Amino acid sequence: MLFKEKIEENIIKKIYKKDRLKRYSTFILGLFLVSVSFNLFLLPQNLIYGVSGFGVILNKLYQLDPSVVILVGSLILLVLSFILLGKEKTMNSVVGSLLYPIIVKLTVPLVNYITLNIDDTLVLTIFGAVISGFGYGLIFKSGFTTGGTDILNQIFAKYFKMSIGNAMFFTDGFIILFGAFALGWDVLMYSIILLYIISIMTDKVILGISESKAFYIITEHETAVKKFITQYLSHGVTVLEGRGGFTGNNKKVIMCIIPTKEYYIAKEGIHSIDENAFFVVTDAYEVYGGE
Repeated sequence: MLFKEKIEENIIKKIYKKDRLKRYSTFILGLFLVSVSFNLFLLPQNLIYGVSGFGVILNKLYQLDPSVVILVGSLILLVLSFILLGKEKTMNSVVGSLLYPIIVKLTVPLVNYITLNIDDTLVLTIFGAVISGFGYGLIFKSGFTTGGTDILNQIFAKYFKMSIGNAMFFTDGFIILFGAFALGWDVLMYSIILLYIISIMTDKVILGISESKAFYIITEHETAVKKFITQYLSHGVTVLEGRGGFTGNNKKVIMCIIPTKEYYIAKEGIHSIDENAFFVVTDAYEVYGGE
């Protein structure tokens, strides 16, 4: 067991040492974008999200410096993380937790030079969400976090036996609801839109836009389908062994990766060969090896 943990620890160390300059540059750029979005969109429009949401609420109610509120909140959560999650998980959140409020403070003068002659809150919410989501995607893709509610999510997931997704819904939902009571119910609506778009943009940056589709095909015309894919479309196939869960019959499953631009011709071609073919198509974000 100790040997296995040692191997896993070495793998993690190698991952974090790889392309260190690129990772840190991406991380700083992500923090910069999130911070600018906060000062330019979230704070002026009273948009609530994560620990920075408390910065917005307390700034509007008591004129407190949002960066100070974020810093204090992050420090409290780091202490909780150390106590409840342990040293290793806490160390992964320290850098982001400390740098984020600092960069929020440093970017305040920058946004004073940017004038947006837009009064539409929805448009500003969408732009703020897109920029924030892109920034968070860069941060997570580089292997860092900004701490904050990420720590709370891990604590809830561990001690209340819930998924990270449900924990995020609970923590961010509570913060947004608190903001709605404090600043008005329009805050609730726009903040939900903000949270939704941020989550989509973050995923797109981390995973990328799918340029390929993975086909899993079960057909009675295996040879014809393979020939169509390999000779006409010029793509390789892999034949997997499968078994029907209900009948127990052995079946062949053809797996292949098709560029998204060829999705339609591949789908229609398979249907034309076998109208009763069963296949599942999923996004393939990264494809390595093969031809």
